[in-house]
This record gives sequence, C-alpha cells and structure tokens, in this order.
Amino acid sequence: MSFEFFHAVDTGRARSNNEDSVAVDEGNALAVLADGMGGYNAGEVASNMATSFIRSELGRWLHEAGGKANDAEVRRAMDICVDNANRAIFNAANANPQYAGMGTTLVVAVFRDGQLRLGHVGDSRAYRMRGGQLVQITRDHSLLQEQIDAGLITPEQAAFSANKNLVTRAVGVEDTVLLETHLHDVQPGDLYLMCSDGLSDMLDNAAMQQLLQVHDELPKAGRALIDAANEAGGKDNIALVLVRVAGNPASNAKPWWRFGR
Repeated sequence: MSFEFFHAVDTGRARSNNEDSVAVDEGNALAVLADGMGGYNAGEVASNMATSFIRSELGRWLHEAGGKANDAEVRRAMDICVDNANRAIFNAANANPQYAGMGTTLVVAVFRDGQLRLGHVGDSRAYRMRGGQLVQITRDHSLLQEQIDAGLITPEQAAFSANKNLVTRAVGVEDTVLLETHLHDVQPGDLYLMCSDGLSDMLDNAAMQQLLQVHDELPKAGRALIDAANEAGGKDNIALVLVRVAGNPASNAKPWWRFGR
C-alpha cells in the first residue's frame, strides 16, 4: 500500500504562541501529533520534544526493521519510544523550574502490512473516513469522557462543558505513562485524520465530514478544516495530519443477475 500525507499547524485566533506540534516520516508511514500544556512556552517544549523524539527513534527502528517486524514488535517499539519520550519530558520539567508541570497529549500512527497501529494519550484524536462516513477511532482520556461514560452528562451537554480541556492522562507529567493502542484494518481509499482539540472542539463530526467530502485534495481539505475552525472562534492552536490510502474503495455492490458466474 502507498499513502499520501498532509500536515499543518495553525496558531488559531485566540493565542499568540503555538503549543501544537506534528511530525511525519512518509518513508516509514509514520505520523505523530502532540498538543502541549504548561506555563510560558513549556507546552511548546513538551509537544516538540514528543514529536521529534518519537519520529526520530521510532522512525529509525521502523527503517531498520524493514518488513521483518510483526505487529507485536511494532507495538512494543511504539511503547518503548513513547516511554522514553515521556521520561525525557518529565526529567526536563524537573530540571528546569520554568518547565515544571509541562506535558503533552499524543497521537502516533504507524501504517504497515494493510493495518494501522494507532496509539494515543490524552484528548487529541484520530478519525477514519470510509464510505463517506467519518468515525472517531480514539477515545479521549479526559474528565469529560469519564463523565459521559458514567452517564453523568450526555455527549450533547459535553459540547458546552467547562471541563473540555481537563485530561486524565498526558505524556511527561509523571515518570510513567500508559499509551493506549489499537489495531485497525486499512482499506484502499481510506482517509485518516489526526488532530488536536483546537480542531475537534470547534467543529463537530458532521462539519468535518462535509469538508472532507467537498475537498478531494489533501492540502485543500486540511486548509478548509483549519479555516473553518478559525471561523468558529479559533480558541486554541490547531494541528492536523491527513493520511489517504492509495487506491479505489472496494465495492460492496452485488451482481444484479440472480446467479453469479
């Protein structure tokens, strides 16, 4: 399988600095996105440390492994790289008072052998567009999601909650972090979107799906998403990665004649 990538970061309309970061290694079909948190420029430091470290270390491992590694080995390598990035950020925060308490969300995607190994921490998200339908394929590590799961609020009420940005898991905040990973089958024609909450808080699924349907070229689709998020308020930094799987979607149509040949 071959893949087309596009990525972009935008400051938004409400902030002067940018704490979002993305890194893509097209040769190894690897994408990383992070949304930093912390005072001064600490969030920017944390997100850049995460994306650059994981792209470098995991990218090197994927290159050296070639096609020999199985999914269990890829997952293990992903866990190790994220753990090492977590320790590097945590140690930097402890060694520099101005970086105290910094951390970052994370989404990391590895495409290989017709599958996507996807890992995430926090409330940055990944979506899949297939058959014209956009579906979220990560589940937020956030207080809001826990309240929804417990039945305390509805998803509709969550859209207006004051607790949107309270994450329950982040990279670099503690000396260890749990990366949640899942394996997804990849089909020709699939379109994957990774984004920070600067996009997902401003646009609902229906709005993002419509923009992705209207704009066939990835740069135009990405720019349209960012522009729409800014038009909706642009209350936070916006980061996104789009990945399209080459090929035409498989048809589910059945022969119209009664008996196949």
